[in-house]
Amino acid sequence: MFEKIINGISLYAIPFFLVAIPVYGMIKKVKVYEVFTDGAKEGFNTAVSIIPFLVGILVAIGVFRASGAMDLITGFFAPLTEAIGMPAETLPMALMRPLSGGGASGLMNELFATHGPDSMIGRIASVMNGSTETTFYVLAVYFGAVGIKKSRHALPAGLIADTAGIITAVIVTNLMFM
Repeated sequence: MFEKIINGISLYAIPFFLVAIPVYGMIKKVKVYEVFTDGAKEGFNTAVSIIPFLVGILVAIGVFRASGAMDLITGFFAPLTEAIGMPAETLPMALMRPLSGGGASGLMNELFATHGPDSMIGRIASVMNGSTETTFYVLAVYFGAVGIKKSRHALPAGLIADTAGIITAVIVTNLMFM
């Protein structure tokens, strides 16, 4: 029953927001299209300025995966993850997500291909993907793009939030779909 409600909500959520946000803007007398195009221009400028940082983080991720470090870490932590109800197959995605959204999406797609998106592994990976942030990517790319040199508490706060998101994703998914 609960799953049918969630599926019904998810079916209409995106179309609702695609209509509601521009309508709300028009009600508030905002020139929605002009604001959108101004934001798109700023986004393009930001994209160009982050390219060097993006290349650096992607090279680092490639080296990390190719070195076999991901497999070693996954094997080491597998007993712990299984104990908290997290399939060991989702651990590489949990470790990759703070580094790269694209890398984590690739791992999630591999999980979908192997286990299916409606499997427990697929569901945990999906919720985990939406519950965490690309912390190192944000620090390297966005902080670098605006010239922030000292991130101070941003890294610990981001990693704590990612850990909370991963644990919560496992707990909530197990509660909803077991």
